[in-house]
Formats: sequence, C-alpha cells, structure tokens
Amino acid sequence: MNTRPDPLAASSWAIIDSTLREGEQFARANFSSQDKVEIARALDAFGIEFLEVTTPVASPQSEADARLLANLGLRAKVITHVRCNLEDARRAVDTGVYGLDLLFGTSSFLREFSHGKSIEQILDQANEVIAYVKAQGVAVRFSAEDTFRSDEVDLLRVYRAVDQLGVDRVGLADTVGVATPRQVYALVREVRRQVSCDIEFHGHNDTGCAVSNAYEAIDGGATHVDTTILGIGERNGITPLGGLLARMYSLDPSGLEAKYHLDMLPALDAMVARMVGLPIPWNNYLTGEFAYNHKAGMHLKAIYLNPGSYEAIPPEVFGVGRRIQAASRLTGKHAVAHRARELGLHFGDEALRQITDHIKGLADQGDLDEEHLNRVLREWVTA
Repeated sequence: MNTRPDPLAASSWAIIDSTLREGEQFARANFSSQDKVEIARALDAFGIEFLEVTTPVASPQSEADARLLANLGLRAKVITHVRCNLEDARRAVDTGVYGLDLLFGTSSFLREFSHGKSIEQILDQANEVIAYVKAQGVAVRFSAEDTFRSDEVDLLRVYRAVDQLGVDRVGLADTVGVATPRQVYALVREVRRQVSCDIEFHGHNDTGCAVSNAYEAIDGGATHVDTTILGIGERNGITPLGGLLARMYSLDPSGLEAKYHLDMLPALDAMVARMVGLPIPWNNYLTGEFAYNHKAGMHLKAIYLNPGSYEAIPPEVFGVGRRIQAASRLTGKHAVAHRARELGLHFGDEALRQITDHIKGLADQGDLDEEHLNRVLREWVTA
C-alpha cells in the first residue's frame, strides 16, 4: 500500500509570503513602516505561515522595520533574507526574527560576475554562517541563487552539504525566470532524493511560468513556495499569491479553505494596489475586474443552470461575485429570459425570440448596460 502523502494536498506545503522583501524590489514599491505593519497583520489574519522581510543590512530603516515586524506578536513566523555572510547574519539574528534565509549565488554567472567564489569557498563560508545561526537557536534556510542556471553536479553537492549541516530548508531559486515547469519538477524531485530537509521554491515570472513552476515544484516535493501579493517584485515579479491559490484550490478546495481565510484575498490585492499606486490588473487571478465576467450566450445559459459549468472556482469562496453580460450581441434567449424573470416579466417563445433579436441589434452599436436592458424589457411589455 502506498502511504506517501499527496504532495498537492494543502497540508503538504506552506506559503512564504515575500511582499515585505521581494515586493519591496518592485519598481513602484516604497513601503513605509506603517504600510509594512498593515501588510504583515493582513497576511497574518489571512493565515500565511511565513513572512519574509527585507534584510536588516539594506538600510537603517530596514533594520528597524525588521525588528518591529519580528516583535508584532504574529502567528506567522517572520524571517529575513540575508547574504551568507557572518556579519549580515549577526545583525539579522539581533532583530529577533524567527529564521534567516541565507543565499549564495551558485551559477557560473554569479560566481564570475557577482561574488567571485568557487564552490569550495561557498561551502566553507556556508559552514561558518550556518553553524553560527544554529547556535543562536534560529531557523535557517540555504538557497542557491540562480539555481536553474547552475551546474546540477555543483548544486547537489551544495544541497547535500548544507543538509548535513542541519539547515531547515534548502531553496531553489529561479532568479531570472528562465526555468520551464518540466525542469522545475525534475530538479525538485532530484533534490528531494538527495536531502532530508524541507525544500523551498522561489520563482520569477519573466517568461510567464511562475505559477506553473510553483505548482510543479510542489508536485515534485517542495514544501514551501514564495509568493507576493499581486506577484510584485524585481522586474516582472514572482509567483502571485492569488495565482498560486487559484491553481491549488482546484486540486484540494477543502484543504485550502481549512488553511486560509480565502475571502480576504480581494482586500489583500486592493491594499497592495493602493500602496504601489497601480490598479489591480483587469485579468488578475480571482480578483480582476473581469475574472468572473460571462458574456457568450452559450455560457450564460449554462451559468444560470449550474455556475460550475464555466467556473472552476466558485467566486464566493474568494469573496468576489460574478457579472453576467446579458445585453451584448453575443447574448441568447435564455439570458434575456432570466433577466426578464428577475424583473417579474414573462415572455412567450416567439416574443422572447423577437426581443432577443432586438437586443442583439441594439448591442451591435455597443453593449447595453443593465439599466438600458431593463428599460428595453419593460417597454417591450407595454408596446
């Protein structure tokens, strides 16, 4: 009998939300301390397990904010993202955070053009810093930055070594967003065979694969996924919280509803949109203006009979509603009849066909709004 737990079950993985770290790298983000507290409390109320904050080394305010957020008394565990450097680690531990997310570039690009260290030197430095952090009783993750442009032999050597040093997690970072879903699954599966600790995935969206890659990471055995609200971050950002939730809800709805207050998602998206001064994208996962908009006549008939016909995820679960466009050139008699019944009006088959054709003709000049549609239906009765 196969007793291996389902890796896609909501109980098998956790979210590390990085709006307060990766999100700060977004071009339009300049969060005040008050903003950060608002974001942290909202994510905590939502049920997010980990909050990643900017390294205390970034600036004096970043250090003060890390200390502030670490001591808010949240249920979520506050962690910070720091270079694998002893002085950086000391300053981070001093803020009182739950854990440190250490990073070290392992690709040939970063070894040559960033820090200039060999794999042996990376491991020596990692040994020193990990030993220090563990001695302080602080959780520690080690991430190979630019994982998917690194040599796999080097990667596995590094991951095995830090696993033996006792890290809580190893991190796989698609730093420039070039990994394909198939690559992510294959590498996570291999790392899962090589280490006993947890596995974290951090995926950028430069090629539009962040959500797919996060899903494949979880399916391959990753236990933690990094997200940000609205996917904000460096360049095109990373895996959006809403996008990951949409993908995973379709696989384990009851599990996801048990973990998170999903109906808070619209408020989270609106909060960050306000803070960065940009609208929520029209096609945003779950909370976009047209995420639950139905227009085609064939779709409308099915939606009235059973919304699940064209909605994989019930909108009410995520605190949003659907919009039925019953007055376009694409409408059908079932949609028109339904709206008429809502107004207390009833038409025979021939009258319904005629009024539907009339509405289609009007809509050829532009879709009718609800008030216009209601007026046409009422006037048809009295004509």
